[in-house]
Order: sequence, then C-alpha cells, then structure tokens
Amino acid sequence: MNKKFTFFLICVFALAVLAVSPFIGSVRIPFSALSDLKQTTTESQIFYSLRLPRVLTAFLAGAALACCGVALQAMFRNPLATPFTLGISSGAAFGAAIYVLFAASLKLPYGGILFSFIGSLAAVFLVYGFTKVRKGFSVGTMLLAGVAVNFFFSSLILFLQYISDFTQSFRVVRWLMGSIDVAGGQTPMIFLLFTLMGVIIILTQNLNLNLMSISDEIAIARGVNVQKSRKLIFFATSIMVAVVVAYCGPIGFVGLMAPHICRLIIGHDHKYLIAASLVFGGAFLTLCDTFARTLISPAEIPVGVITSLLGGPFFVWLLVRSPANRNL
Repeated sequence: MNKKFTFFLICVFALAVLAVSPFIGSVRIPFSALSDLKQTTTESQIFYSLRLPRVLTAFLAGAALACCGVALQAMFRNPLATPFTLGISSGAAFGAAIYVLFAASLKLPYGGILFSFIGSLAAVFLVYGFTKVRKGFSVGTMLLAGVAVNFFFSSLILFLQYISDFTQSFRVVRWLMGSIDVAGGQTPMIFLLFTLMGVIIILTQNLNLNLMSISDEIAIARGVNVQKSRKLIFFATSIMVAVVVAYCGPIGFVGLMAPHICRLIIGHDHKYLIAASLVFGGAFLTLCDTFARTLISPAEIPVGVITSLLGGPFFVWLLVRSPANRNL
C-alpha cells in the first residue's frame, strides 16, 4: 500500500479517536455541549474544563513517547529500546518522586518538570558513563547499561517510599501507576511546547536515523556525525520523557508498541515512520485512557495499567518473533 495513503489512514484513525473520546466517560456529554462556548451547562463545563484537556494531554503524551521510542529503536538498532527499558523513564520518575515528596517545602515553578528532566539526564549520563568504561560505544553494552540504570533508579524510588509517611507513599505509588488526570488548558499547552521542541530535534535527524539504523560505520561513511546525532536524540528524548513523567507518571510500553506497529504497516523509512508513530502513538494512548475511565465507571483504572496489560504480551511477542531478537 502507498505510504502516503497509509499515513492518511492513520491520521483518519487518530482524528476519529480525538473526535469521539471527549464525549465518552462516567458522565455522557451530548454533542450540543460542543457549541456551548460560554459553558452554561454542567456538561459543557465538564467537556471544556476536563475532558478536552485530558484528551489533548493523552494525545500529546502518547505522541511524545512514540517519537522517543522510534528514535531510540533506530539508534540502538533494537526493537526493544524505549525510554522505559533504557532507564530514562525511571530516572525521570525518581526526580519527579523527589519533588512529589518535597513539593510543599520546595515550591518551585514547574518543579516537577525540572526535577524530572534532571533525573532523565542523570540516567542518560550514567548510561554513557558505563559505555566509556568499556572504551567504545556498543549498542548491546548501552542497552544493558540502560537496564541496569532502570533497576538502580527503581530501587531509589522504593527507598523514597520506604522513608516516607503513609500519605506521601500512597501519592507516589498512585502516581507511579501512570494516570492522565489533568484539568484546564495549561497542561496541554505545556505538553505541546515540550513535545514540539523534542519532535523538531528528532525530525532533523530522520535521514541520520535511516543510516544509523543500518550501522554506525555506514552512517559515518556517509558523513553523519554519529556522536552528535546520538547526543541530540538523547537530549530530545530526555525533554519529552521528563514532561510526560512529571504530569502523568511513567507510562510504559507506548514507546515500544506504537513505533513497531507503524513500522509493520508503513515501513522503515524514518521520513514517514516518525510522523506515523507520532500520530498513532497519540491516538493509541488516547484510546487507552478512554478505556481506563470507562471500563469500571464511575471509578477509573490508571492508564499505565492498561498500557502494561497490552504491552507485556507485545514485548514477549517481540522477543520471540525473530532469531535476531533472541540474541539479546
């Protein structure tokens, strides 16, 4: 199938999800609420103050995680490379958890994003540090270093929970499950700003990613500054993961599933793959969040539980589907 037509179909799917999702939930919203811009009814207030910001935030968070996943998978030439498996999400979660516990005393503007970004950068530096010990970049070494960093920061988060009181510990546990519980228009705007920043950086590397996904030697032979591209991609993913984790918690597997599904239906050319993953990842997380707030309505399931339930079997399928993956 033509790649442009396939991308068009993905966009139609995403638009359909975006159009329907705000009207679904514990309170049914009539379509007439859409035209009530002055918000004179309860339904229109729910629609504009809660549902619409939540759906937009879910879409942008999913797009950001999918974009991170497609870039890291190309750079590592490994379908299992994601912000989650490389420890970037855990580093960001540790930074954000510190702020969650001490927010009352710190009172920094956008402190959650700042601490989360510092945590994600710390994870990236640790992964790079391990590869320096090995005197040279190795895709396998860096991936294994990411797994180790992931466990390290997960242990630090457990330590924070252990020394916290019951209320603080419950807040951290609830937040670690991953939830898109936002209100008002400010959060989607912040997501849009950080996601755009990261996506633009990664889009400038799409041709380099095509070559790096084959081998570093071929990329260098074609004039690509691999080290510079790698640092730019790490920086962009750190920015996007930081804002997602700060507001929604560490939502896993979106960066794994969305790029791989898009790769199966649109091919490996990152000129199309990045754009397709952005749109599909956004629609995917929006759909998961819609299920999360309707399956046991009026209660909600953390959306991270939904993505993990879907992502676990998908991860196993990736492990066993090809001989190359079995060598990991």
